[in-house]
Amino acid sequence: MQTIFGKRAWVAAVLAMAMLLSGCGYNAIQQKDEAVKAGWSEVLNQYQRRADLVPNLVNTVKGYAAHESQVLTDVTEARARVGQVQVDADDPASLQQFQAAQGELSSALSRLLVVSENYPTLKADQSFRDLQAQLEGTENRITVARGRYIASVQDYNTYIRSFPQLVTAKLFGHKQKPNFSVENEAQIQRAPAVDFGNTPAPPQPAPQPAPTN
Repeated sequence: MQTIFGKRAWVAAVLAMAMLLSGCGYNAIQQKDEAVKAGWSEVLNQYQRRADLVPNLVNTVKGYAAHESQVLTDVTEARARVGQVQVDADDPASLQQFQAAQGELSSALSRLLVVSENYPTLKADQSFRDLQAQLEGTENRITVARGRYIASVQDYNTYIRSFPQLVTAKLFGHKQKPNFSVENEAQIQRAPAVDFGNTPAPPQPAPQPAPTN
């Protein structure tokens, strides 16, 4: 009888603990944490998709504009730096390094596409047009994936900072997660300014008529 009673007491204690944890947000924390992980996987997937397009894009441009060596080198080196970053999304410094590397690649690709405007034959090449369309689509997917990830991290961080979930979060070691910053988000999405020395001179003010007496 004591054994049966002990088992029942143990089951009751487990059920009580489960109900307590559920009421304190334990299950919701796990769900939100998994949502953040899934969002991050999609971010990495889209960035990798872009990186995979770079070699073919560089080779295609090189076939028509080989003397644009600096721009081609910048893109190739930026892509290499992206591949060297071992990012940990839970480490603020690592995430910042990842953002910086991806931002450099975005800027280098923007400069490459600006330069391509000077080569009508290149712009008419079907392979280049296909790659350009794929790159544009990938950039859009990156923006969407980043936006969803930012939202999921904000949701997670807000939830574990609220009572009574914050007690459960501290008890099980759940901490706030770093996120893409608003400043870096704007910087990465902004196309770089490129000046080929053809900037028109500012308009001169119109001459004022001489005063009449």
